[in-house]
Amino acid sequence: MTNIFDELKWRGLVYDHTDGVADVVTREKVAVYNGFDPTADSLHIGNLVPMMGLARWQRFGHTPIILVGGGTGMIGDPSGKSSERNLLTRDVIEANVAAQKVQLAQLLDFNAKDNPAQIVDNYDWLSRLSMMEMLRDVGKHFTVNYMIAKDSVKSRLDREDGISFTEFSYMILQAYDFLHLFENKNCIVQAGGSDQWGNITAGVELIRRKRGVKAFGLVYPLITNADGSKFGKTASGTNIWLDAKRTSPYRFYQYWLNADDADAINYLKYFTWLTQAEIQDLQDALFERPHLREAQRRLAQEVTRMIHGETALAKAEKAASVLFGGDLDGLDGDDIADIFADVPSSQVAKAQLGGDGMLLADLLADSSLANSKGDARRSIKGGGIYVNNVRMTDPMGTVTAVQAIEGKFLILRKGKKKYHLVQVV
Repeated sequence: MTNIFDELKWRGLVYDHTDGVADVVTREKVAVYNGFDPTADSLHIGNLVPMMGLARWQRFGHTPIILVGGGTGMIGDPSGKSSERNLLTRDVIEANVAAQKVQLAQLLDFNAKDNPAQIVDNYDWLSRLSMMEMLRDVGKHFTVNYMIAKDSVKSRLDREDGISFTEFSYMILQAYDFLHLFENKNCIVQAGGSDQWGNITAGVELIRRKRGVKAFGLVYPLITNADGSKFGKTASGTNIWLDAKRTSPYRFYQYWLNADDADAINYLKYFTWLTQAEIQDLQDALFERPHLREAQRRLAQEVTRMIHGETALAKAEKAASVLFGGDLDGLDGDDIADIFADVPSSQVAKAQLGGDGMLLADLLADSSLANSKGDARRSIKGGGIYVNNVRMTDPMGTVTAVQAIEGKFLILRKGKKKYHLVQVV
């Protein structure tokens, strides 16, 4: 692709845009900004589209500006929200902003010779703006009719608790951000998710009214799964975070690996740097050999490597192989707890594993892997029982504390995929 607009278009990342944006970004290099809401101390994978969006703009020679909403974060964006958010303190927001800056810096080049990425915090200018200035210089350019026609406001007006004046004013603050960056950074394009369309066009309109020139907006689609479930969350409703402390690299990898066939190719377009030809090859493989899940594996590898690095990817792949009988070398107790967090588990006292240990048949009978001690002995004799992925063949064999991983865990397996985790307490 020769320009950023066509690049975003073939990847399915242009949901809507203002008139003229395709022409201007083809003719000249521009500054483009995207805002990020500091409501948590980590971004999540739903933020990857705008994060990578800025990085894609930079690769085509444009200057990306990351706006962290230290100021607007104290108000709360009503877009896509059914109720008002809890207001955060300045200290919490500052800590969240600092943590997010580190993650945002992973994908962008701040040392590029011609178009280095920049990070700005709108608290720096919004905190100095008086109410009188805002009402006189900005508020007068917006009619209430215009504001309540925006989806982010209109959807809340029909609800019993409505929308507070605090959140109602958010649109004006974001519009002012665009004006500020236009005047101070020569920024003429704002990008964001499609739920930001009303806020972005408000900024475009403010620049037109205040400065008599044309600015531009482009929004990405809000990503959803093919089955209608919410993208970026586990089955239990937990966010998939970019911070390894919140979501381990193993679980991060598994999320992408478990992508539905109907989603895998779109995700490769949205969340990787792979070319059209590479993605087409993976699409062909998915059609011809769906059982091998080559597209999902490549997706998981590319995104995990990008966010967590090569070493974390290698460890995540090794951890994933454990569920298919792979060895446990190099994995610690925390890894084991993470890998087997969703399998049935039970506890055994460390004293029971002392001395000669505990009969494996007894341990199996106490778990969900055998109906009785006799059933357990038959399964062992038949070669279908494994301890820590090592086949056990002696029906009268024992398990000792020495075998417990870091003295904490024993992994029992029956057949290829039926696991039970024993916690040694």
